[in-house]
Amino acid sequence: MAEKELILISHGTMAEGLKASAELIMGEQEHIRTVCLLPSEGPEDFKKKFEEQTAGMNPEDLTVFADLMGGTPANVVSRMIMDGQKIHLISGMNLPLVIEWLNSQMNGMESDYLTAGKAGMVDVTEMLAKM
Repeated sequence: MAEKELILISHGTMAEGLKASAELIMGEQEHIRTVCLLPSEGPEDFKKKFEEQTAGMNPEDLTVFADLMGGTPANVVSRMIMDGQKIHLISGMNLPLVIEWLNSQMNGMESDYLTAGKAGMVDVTEMLAKM
């Protein structure tokens, strides 16, 4: 499996916080980068920052996790995909999704990130009530 890169993109600094949380659990991660849309920025500012972070990377080795489908960060990358770039974009990022990506990289195996991200969502109160 080729060396992969992960870019976390978000409104505000959620992406940076998610990376920090993943590193708290999994250790320092050199193959995760973040691009955050700040309140003073628009789509063009975000696209410029994204292109700076991904400069020199093979788009086919790039996975992007976005915070929200339909938001500016995901929309900017979606337009890049529609323009022909072969970027793998998943929206609705969460910590289980990021950890699954990291585990797949450590194990050298492909993974079903969506299933892991969805499985990480549990109504704990409901689960405890059934015990």
